[in-house]
Amino acid sequence: MTHTLPFRRLPLYLALLPLLHGTGALAADESAPTAAATALDTITILGAGQSRQVQELGGEDLAVLAPGSSPLKALELLPGVNFRSADAFGASEWTTKLNIRGFAQNQLGFTLDDVPLGDMSYRNHNGLGISRAIIGENIDRIVLSQGTGALETASSSNLGGTVQFYSLDPAQERRVTVEQSLGQHAARRSFARIDSGQLGPWRLALSVADQGSDKWKGGGEQKQQQFNAKAVGDFGAHRLSAFINYSERKEVDYQDLSKEMIGRLGWSFDNYYPDWSAALQSARGVWRQGETSIDDAYYAGSGIRKDWLGGITLDSALSDTVQWKNTVYHHRDKGPSLWWSPYLASSAAVPVTLRTVEYGINRSGLLSSLSVRAGAHTVRTGIWYEHNAFDQAMRFYAQGDNPSSPYDTPANPLQTRWDYRFTTKTLQFHLQDDFQVSDRLAVNAGFKSLSSDSSVTTRAGDAKTGSIKAEKGFLPQLGANFKLDARNELFAAAAQNMRAYKAAAMEDSPFASTQAGFDAVRGNLKPETSVTVEAGWRYHQPGLAASATVYHVDFKNRLLAIQQGSAIEGNPSVLANVGRVRSQGVEGALTLQPARDVNWFSSLSYNQSEYRDDFTDNGVRVAVRGKQVVDTPRLIAASRLSYDNGSLFGHVGVNHLGKRYYTYLNDNGVGAQTLWDASLGWRSKALGWASEYHVKLSVSNLFDRKYVASLGTNGFVTSDPGGTAQTLQVGAPRTAYVTFGARF
Repeated sequence: MTHTLPFRRLPLYLALLPLLHGTGALAADESAPTAAATALDTITILGAGQSRQVQELGGEDLAVLAPGSSPLKALELLPGVNFRSADAFGASEWTTKLNIRGFAQNQLGFTLDDVPLGDMSYRNHNGLGISRAIIGENIDRIVLSQGTGALETASSSNLGGTVQFYSLDPAQERRVTVEQSLGQHAARRSFARIDSGQLGPWRLALSVADQGSDKWKGGGEQKQQQFNAKAVGDFGAHRLSAFINYSERKEVDYQDLSKEMIGRLGWSFDNYYPDWSAALQSARGVWRQGETSIDDAYYAGSGIRKDWLGGITLDSALSDTVQWKNTVYHHRDKGPSLWWSPYLASSAAVPVTLRTVEYGINRSGLLSSLSVRAGAHTVRTGIWYEHNAFDQAMRFYAQGDNPSSPYDTPANPLQTRWDYRFTTKTLQFHLQDDFQVSDRLAVNAGFKSLSSDSSVTTRAGDAKTGSIKAEKGFLPQLGANFKLDARNELFAAAAQNMRAYKAAAMEDSPFASTQAGFDAVRGNLKPETSVTVEAGWRYHQPGLAASATVYHVDFKNRLLAIQQGSAIEGNPSVLANVGRVRSQGVEGALTLQPARDVNWFSSLSYNQSEYRDDFTDNGVRVAVRGKQVVDTPRLIAASRLSYDNGSLFGHVGVNHLGKRYYTYLNDNGVGAQTLWDASLGWRSKALGWASEYHVKLSVSNLFDRKYVASLGTNGFVTSDPGGTAQTLQVGAPRTAYVTFGARF
């Protein structure tokens, strides 16, 4: 009998090929590399010498993305990472979902140049998304720790790993860089950067970006303007750096869909904007596109955010063995999320109001770390302190014959449902000893202490008072790295982490309830904690690097906000500890240079994340024990083949996700999906005034697949056998962009 490979599994086989090829290479002769073999300096680094699972993405990895893409999209190549978004750039904040080893985005930690970005969730109460924090072209590298993040990471949410972003320093030579991108759906992006070169001890870089695009379905735009400035000064043994970044983002959101709606209304169904009359008719129960409910579509939903983020760092070598680093930072955020509600009328003639959730973040912090080398020991210690005042309000604004613009902040509210200020004081201390036992063995041991104290002040609405603290005085971390020989090493690490309570009036926060509900739970509520154990092997030789990791995670005191009615209507929820989660899995990664100008990276991950305890919802037992964690595929595979000979460059990439559930009982979800992307470009070193110029064509969703991208955008549900839960986002179709760039 003749057997053939099913075409639908071809991407998975392609992802596995370099892993299999690597197995043979590792068994090959370990003699010195030939002249044709070159170092893998321009592709993913697999964390050599680390005691934990770490990968680093550099400039070449980020350059593969279409300009304006979320830097988070670059992570989908790495093992254990599940990233999806409804737009081709991966930058739509409402629809962005990141999951690593079964932990959701708000259970991870994120920093930019050591400055905390909070949990980077859509309704962020203590930070901002990376696409607003910095222009993508100004990111130098990204470091991902899937399990046991570094002790010094400034995060109060990193149960399941950290993502650390580092910005590009100003260049030592004077230059100007410009890029212009154009694409489908009226996409356009302009970027310019000026590097001053060396000005005495200083270097300065100034950047601007202007980006906009129509939604790929429905009406409305997604647009953003940004400004970045960074200065670096070297004064002997001291390095002083400072940055200030500004972002103004305005985006009209896509409507959340259900599986039933997709079948009834089609993949391209969306909100009514800019058709105001259709929205009014829908609120009156008159439909013309196959709708059966006022929740099938609204007039529009949108998000407006303005952010200022700045930091100053002094890094001083006090002696040959003592390093002291201090950073102060400040972040201001302001802006509303808008939704036109058919549940409250503006007047007898207009059955719709504009509902807002309005945000204001005013946070400042300090990071201070000291490193002392003493013989074979390096002792590191430090603190992180942050004071955060977070304002959140829900208001309604009357609408008339002409509705408000989804790009403008409204004024003169008809009604304020609630308005609160949440004050959070966070203090973290860490201490670690890195001990080089021998030339082959290095161990590290340390701990951190974390305290997060939050209180609420009522300015309008139902009165809420009180405070709640999440605190752990001893969160240990241990690790070891053993070099078997010049090319092979083993590593192992274990760490305990805690996630602080969210101080907000919505979602999974103890304050997202009535005063009676808050009083009932705050004495018994426990913060979420996790214990992660991981171990693995790495191999490095010129032209080849590989790693394999196994891990086990015990996640305790899982918090679940049990919604009291419809979430879209702003009804309160009650937070409760609902048990444990166990995650275990295996990850493999391989980067290969089969020819001089060719790089091939692949990763393969298997994850089994299961709920370990049933819970009770309004007196009803919900039997989730043994069910897979929502939005957590068991199988993830990714592969990217790149070519660059200095003039011609390009790549072909593929990402595969296994089945994902959006119900806790696993009675509904979306099937496995495979997406391809590609790029092709050409550069030259001189043309007229330009010292370098390039042109690049980028294509996402290369084979134009229809798929559900993001799950749980309107929350996860216990059960949905009929597929009516309106909490899915459809992914963008095939989209192409062309970029022209030059450097002077």
